[in-house]
Amino acid sequence: MIGIFDSGLGGLIAFREIKKLLPDYSYIYLGDTLRSPYGSRSQEAIYRFTEKAIDFLFQQGCSLVIIACNTASAEALRKIQQDYLPNNIKDSPHFVGEVGKFKNVLGVVRPIAEEAINVSKTKKIAVVGTRATITSNVYEKELNNLSKTLMKEKNKGVKVFQKACPLLVPLIEEGWDKKPETKKILKNYLWKIKNDNVDTLILGCTHYPILLAEFKRIMGKRDQVLDSSKIIAEKLKAYLDRHPEIEMELDKKKKIKYLVTDLNDNFQKMSQKILNEKVEFDWVNLD
Repeated sequence: MIGIFDSGLGGLIAFREIKKLLPDYSYIYLGDTLRSPYGSRSQEAIYRFTEKAIDFLFQQGCSLVIIACNTASAEALRKIQQDYLPNNIKDSPHFVGEVGKFKNVLGVVRPIAEEAINVSKTKKIAVVGTRATITSNVYEKELNNLSKTLMKEKNKGVKVFQKACPLLVPLIEEGWDKKPETKKILKNYLWKIKNDNVDTLILGCTHYPILLAEFKRIMGKRDQVLDSSKIIAEKLKAYLDRHPEIEMELDKKKKIKYLVTDLNDNFQKMSQKILNEKVEFDWVNLD
């Protein structure tokens, strides 16, 4: 079973693309809506919340967990992979030939950064995200590391421009994505990035693809705005194609569970809008 974890609503956009591209697998979607948004939280709090969610998903039978949250990927993924997995999952993340032994956790930053490096012609790349994601500099570090390996023969580095957009997640979760106020705020966030003459924009938050059309309109036809939700789905498929020993471990009964740590009418309304269907969410207590 594959677990998809997000701090709230945004991961549903990535999950929509994942189950469209990989429809045969069983999934558990977990949104930590009680503590959302993560963007203004401390690194310690983000790690603690993420660890609890990962632990819960493994207990529910997931073998592979995707942290479909840029903030959690930025602030918690490395420690999850380096500390939590070796100390809590024997032999993880290595497949050892027995059913149920494989466990691993993947994030979204590296696959999106790889796509940006591949498609950018000028290597002037902009990143927008929550305050925690931007402050962590995780995309800048990843893009610079990738540029050293992928572009070594060209001897050409990458220039990264970053902008925190802390108001966007609350506005999106309130269903204000079509409001003129939101469009005005987004335009204000992007004006300097646009003037920096970047050619590629990374939406470093899983909520932001809801505003994809508006991002594209403001940035103009010369700039590529990456659809991070589709990239996450495509990179997951590529990962499973490269690792048949992992793929064979995954349940293929097409069962889906939607779990949240808090539920209100607005979340249900927005989730139906994102998924194009009404689904039942079950409440869980991670504590």
